[in-house]
Amino acid sequence: MNAEIHARLASWRKQLEQEKQLLENQLNRNDEFGLRESLRDSVGELSPIDNHPGDVATELYEREKDIALLRQEERHLETINSALAAMDDATYGICKVCGADIAMERLDAEPETLTCIEHAPKAPVQDYRPVEEQFLEPPFGRSSMDENDYAGFDGEDAWQIVEQWGNSDSPALSENRNAYDYDHMGIEADENDGYVESIESFLATDITGRHVSVVRNHEYNHYLHSEEGDHELEDDY
Repeated sequence: MNAEIHARLASWRKQLEQEKQLLENQLNRNDEFGLRESLRDSVGELSPIDNHPGDVATELYEREKDIALLRQEERHLETINSALAAMDDATYGICKVCGADIAMERLDAEPETLTCIEHAPKAPVQDYRPVEEQFLEPPFGRSSMDENDYAGFDGEDAWQIVEQWGNSDSPALSENRNAYDYDHMGIEADENDGYVESIESFLATDITGRHVSVVRNHEYNHYLHSEEGDHELEDDY
């Protein structure tokens, strides 16, 4: 190895070791961009949800950004360690893909590289997401069972009950585009309460389930008005 190459190699190693030390200090100093504590602890509240659920979006965005920055620094540190290891085993400066020599100008600009310019890897697509996002989809978190043909009480039903007492939206902001007052702006505000089909709300049986009777309530009248039934078919008409 001639003196020029030896001097350049020593310069690249020094630069890599300095960058490695800087990255390690930075990761330790800021607790890995604040990701060593939960989102709830980072905002200093019992719950990260404020009066308006949208307020947590800022905190979640910052957490997503911190994750991206952390992954970027970790990948940079990994490439530096790989380059230092290549120096130790005398494979530094040789493209690990094609085996060709890496141009000196490229090593000067990016001493941690292990490939020639033709085989430079593309930035990986990061699929790691904050754990908090698991509670945003599907709506109402993991307790919404609408997609599973579940007819019991679930997370969506719980939210609908709470929502009846009001929220910070207005009919103009409701996801129900046909909402014309606060009573109709809730999620599925027109959904039947306690039954699925209208007929279930006015048909009744005795304790044996044998005698069937009709309760002439609002749903019954609406059912007939919609011409979905014929009251002349009733036994007690």
